Amino acid sequence: MRLGVLDVGSNTIHLQVMDAHQGARPTPTTNLKVELRLTEFLQVDGSISQVGVDLLIKSIEDAVVHAREFNTQEILAFATSALREARNGAFIIDLINKRFEIDLQILTGDEEARITFLAVRRWLGWSAGEILVLDIGGGSLELAMGVDESPTQAISLPLGAGRLTREFLANDPFTSKSIKSLENYVTDTLKKNLPPTLSQHDANHFVATSKTFRTLARIASQWYGDSPKFLEFSSILGVVPRLSDMNRAQRADLPGVSNTRAQQIVAGAIVARTTMNLLNISELEICPWALREGVILRWLDWMER
Repeated sequence: MRLGVLDVGSNTIHLQVMDAHQGARPTPTTNLKVELRLTEFLQVDGSISQVGVDLLIKSIEDAVVHAREFNTQEILAFATSALREARNGAFIIDLINKRFEIDLQILTGDEEARITFLAVRRWLGWSAGEILVLDIGGGSLELAMGVDESPTQAISLPLGAGRLTREFLANDPFTSKSIKSLENYVTDTLKKNLPPTLSQHDANHFVATSKTFRTLARIASQWYGDSPKFLEFSSILGVVPRLSDMNRAQRADLPGVSNTRAQQIVAGAIVARTTMNLLNISELEICPWALREGVILRWLDWMER
């Protein structure tokens, strides 16, 4: 069966088409990605502007056309924090669903964490033991932990790289004062909101997903010779100040860093470093599967019932 996963995120609109069936590994066929950064179209009242809505609709149209060109039988569409929090998010989703005859649904932060955890568990297998999964998106940070396919603990915090960049980091290069304010905010937010089951965890395998973590691992690999399949805490300690001292153009020249990612990679690195520090994580394994794969796996599980 050919399935399309349409991810309407804070930074990008990403269609991933995969061939999949029960009991098999989903195989990517084609994808279409549009960098839209919906949060840049937020108005004072918290709604997405008409310009933002028009660009989103055009991106969805392109994705649906692309999916049909590749004979996609089902489009599994979901939206995360940008539309979840927008004042007119429900109106926009209703408009999209009626126009394109799809079923775009909003995922809660908790659902994001749980579905991503499922994907990581399937990728790593049962031998990985009790895993703790970190995922930094544009609008939020998700954490989940457990020994089964469903985590025993899953939370979502408003610590996404795009959100924090927009709220704290305006200059180019960033000022030391703004960096310090952001570091204090991330630390305070984590300390106030991490439940004891996570802050005092007994996990034995630590995993990261998302473009932010993959990019940080590639940077650490180039600078410190680490494996790009892992992010070391000792390396992220050096990565943060070096990235913070660069301007946007310099960061955009780094491996795997797009112009968009260059603006928010500093905030992502600060979240990664602070979370690893507070959870006493010395090394994160980078998992190639994340939310989109998890959506397909969960749908296949549901179809098998």
